[in-house]
Amino acid sequence: MMEGLLLGYGGALWLGVLTSVSPCPLATNIAAISWLTKSIRSPRLVLAAGALYAIGRAVAYIALAALLLTSLFSVPRLSEILQNHLNKWLGPLLILVGMFLLGLLEFRFSTRVGSGKLEQKLYDSGAWGAAFLGMLFALSFCPVSAALYFGSLLPLALQHRSTLGLPALFGIGTGLPVLVFAWLLAAGARSLSAAFQRLSALERYARPATGVVFVLVGIYLSLVHIYRVEL
Repeated sequence: MMEGLLLGYGGALWLGVLTSVSPCPLATNIAAISWLTKSIRSPRLVLAAGALYAIGRAVAYIALAALLLTSLFSVPRLSEILQNHLNKWLGPLLILVGMFLLGLLEFRFSTRVGSGKLEQKLYDSGAWGAAFLGMLFALSFCPVSAALYFGSLLPLALQHRSTLGLPALFGIGTGLPVLVFAWLLAAGARSLSAAFQRLSALERYARPATGVVFVLVGIYLSLVHIYRVEL
């Protein structure tokens, strides 16, 4: 059981990193950090803005997961159904998410929280608005981030009945690449575009690799929990 929990923790952290380096969130993160720090001369304030933005993203993901999971667990009948049938649902769900990551399935889903005027005000507020801007952008889901968050993280957290630990690790994972870019900006690094290209290249390999793992794990869970195959 402990090994399964440790794998869950590692999986949540990796899902967060993969979410952050996916094309849509990655471009948004870099644009946000670059804009927030454009008028900041102090390296410490640049790092502070990046850290606050990353913390804002993490807090938003944690709060949303805690709200959804707590609501599910607070309904006795629903909690009982989830406990009895989640393993049966998890296999097919992972297969679908894996197929999406592999490009075999496609769906369109996006959300936007807040208006353009609000975003501009937070941009103009510099480091002080960074945390709120991070929250705003975290809740603006694109297809990849929605698939990884709702289709992978939340079922994983449900399976382990974790309303805080796994969502927190996911949030930390989404903040790590942001902190890297903030550090590069603070250091005055000229290789920011090179770092962007490397992370984009990492995502091109990491996404299909994760998709393959999800499909294989989904098939295994389906065979064991649905078809009762002893492996």
